[in-house]
Amino acid sequence: MDTSTRHSRILTSQQDASPVPKRIGLIALATDHTSELDFARICDPEEVGVYVARISYENPTTPESLKLTGPKLTEAAGLILPDEHLDVVAYGCTAASVVLGDETVANYIQQAKPGSKCVTPTSAAFAAFEALSVNKVSVLTPYSPLVTEELTTYFSRNGLDVVNWNCFGLDDDRKMARVSRSSIIASAVDTINDTAEALFISCTALRAAVCVDEIERITGKPVVTSNQAVVWRSLRLAGIDRKIPGYGRLFQI
Repeated sequence: MDTSTRHSRILTSQQDASPVPKRIGLIALATDHTSELDFARICDPEEVGVYVARISYENPTTPESLKLTGPKLTEAAGLILPDEHLDVVAYGCTAASVVLGDETVANYIQQAKPGSKCVTPTSAAFAAFEALSVNKVSVLTPYSPLVTEELTTYFSRNGLDVVNWNCFGLDDDRKMARVSRSSIIASAVDTINDTAEALFISCTALRAAVCVDEIERITGKPVVTSNQAVVWRSLRLAGIDRKIPGYGRLFQI
């Protein structure tokens, strides 16, 4: 074949400001089975890109093991699109956010992403309760009683009235991710107290976000879960405020 007429050129390309309109960073535990899937279910990739970094984590889930995650957050945040702006950075661990405190988590993250808003499951839950005009809550967790009490104490210190709680008594987040949807729904219905205004289902490992509509249908009360709240709060802080069906009353606000 005659190749004498072939030419190679460097072509000019137009550059968009960003491949997607909004960008959310997610820091997940190495052992997490659930958070990325919930973001993928709820978020529209045409609206927002979700970019994930994982940090090492060793079970069992205890206050001591949860505290060790804190110093790892800065490096993880820096690995998500280095030197690029993220609208929001979310940390996907409820119990660690309780043990460390929301402000401490934000400080670690903003060392690497100083211009980004920070979201934890607990800060997202507080924002969700405020949006739903809720103060009295029942709580369901997969944790041990010790870790559950850390959570409920943290809620109380932040102005919530925890009227009761139940837990599955697990100390391995990989097992928490395997709790069946039917168990989550039945336990949620059993947990919510008549005097509670809403139910909080804790833990980013639990597959609870997909159960919210059914639990709300049975109980008639709003349900907030860790991942549902984190996604909702992250989208709202990123400026995406459209209503999304299938994930409870929270996404109708």
